Amino acid sequence: MGTLKLKNISKSFGNVEVLRDISLEVADGEFVIFVGPSGCGKSTLLRIIAGLEDATKGEVIIDGQMVNHLGAADRGISMVFQSYALYPHMTVEANMGLGLKQAKTPKAEIKARVTKAANMLELTPLLNRRPAELSGGQRQRVAIGRSIVREPKIFLFDEPLSNLDAALRVNTRIEIANLHNSLNSSMIYVTHDQVEAMTLADKIVVLHDGKIEQIGHPIELYNHPCNMFVAGFIGSPKMNFFDADKLDVKNAITVGVRPEHIKIDAKQGDYECEITYVEHLGSDSNLYLTHPKLGAFTVRVFGQVAYARGETLHASLLKESMHKFDEHENVITDI
Repeated sequence: MGTLKLKNISKSFGNVEVLRDISLEVADGEFVIFVGPSGCGKSTLLRIIAGLEDATKGEVIIDGQMVNHLGAADRGISMVFQSYALYPHMTVEANMGLGLKQAKTPKAEIKARVTKAANMLELTPLLNRRPAELSGGQRQRVAIGRSIVREPKIFLFDEPLSNLDAALRVNTRIEIANLHNSLNSSMIYVTHDQVEAMTLADKIVVLHDGKIEQIGHPIELYNHPCNMFVAGFIGSPKMNFFDADKLDVKNAITVGVRPEHIKIDAKQGDYECEITYVEHLGSDSNLYLTHPKLGAFTVRVFGQVAYARGETLHASLLKESMHKFDEHENVITDI
């Protein structure tokens, strides 16, 4: 089992409140990702779950047991850090088995668990190397392997891919997804990366200013954000926001339209706009447009385009894909 329940978790450092009344449940085998801007409290929350920080208020419950009084080593949790945290003088094999050795696990069992994890992560040829002889991606796999051998109830990941280059991030992300599938263990993962969150998570928790804004499946958050913050945070490029009066949309203050939900045409459309910048990404393109009434906004189109800065385009906003928000920036559902 690997269930987690957080009940009304709050955390303050002096007079600064960094987490406010966080309540959350993670089911056994679920992959949950915390996202939010820098300083929103996501890493602090992860450290409270791990036992590396104490909650000011609230309860951490693992498999039905309140564990606030337990130290990190006694919670049945394993954490993978952004910095890898490997011992440079030890081999890969020794790094992976260190936690078990400290727990006085029999040598034969340590050997068996390390061998199994190394095979799973394709680390077997590297077991006798030291961290300095490894690439960044290999070091991260060793850190993950060190967690696997402990056979934890819950895996915690604190931005584990942020130090890797783009290609390694993709490969390691796939490895983590496969690992979750093969182990069927509960995983809680902190990231600021949109792609990681959307592709890995069973459930995303969006944090902002120390509180939960919304919890849901990635596609649910993308299609049905509860407010302007979530709408603007989930999705890349971010959602465009327009004054509802400028679009003649009734009973709303703001209208949100995603860049991919705006049609463009060289000759006809609702709004004649000027191109201020074009991003050519190969598989798709981002066009930055400006209109006298609407202001600046972004359009995402599939494939490559021949448009250039200074040219004129006509844009049409797809009404069926609009999101309406009230004066409190909350979504209005009766579109």
